[in-house]
Amino acid sequence: MRLPALTLTLLAAWPALAQEAPIQSTITSQIEAFQADDFAAAFSFASPTIQGLFGTPENFGAMVQSGYPMVYRPADVQMLDLREIAGRLYQRVLLRDGQGRGYMLDYQMVETEEGWRINGVDLVTQPDVGA
Repeated sequence: MRLPALTLTLLAAWPALAQEAPIQSTITSQIEAFQADDFAAAFSFASPTIQGLFGTPENFGAMVQSGYPMVYRPADVQMLDLREIAGRLYQRVLLRDGQGRGYMLDYQMVETEEGWRINGVDLVTQPDVGA
């Protein structure tokens, strides 16, 4: 008996899909902490690697404020697709700032004993569209 191709595709994607809700919750919780200027809470959603790199919630918060203002104060957050690339999970997120500009970000996620944590955020560059 052969399974349809769609079923096989869904089964292959199941490990990532099963983690989608807790991963999105982690990202949303960190963004909410930034909006409340609660850097300690925001820092708690960072992976041990990121925490070691910045050392304190204040250092981490300063980096986000200066380097990722769209994460610090988004006007809108939309979760897009969760992908597995080379054994790592990446949640794509569309953020809009107060001026309506959109930013696509990839959140690299790692699972720890405390749950899913953010191990890095990459700004996805959009190709220029021209006529």
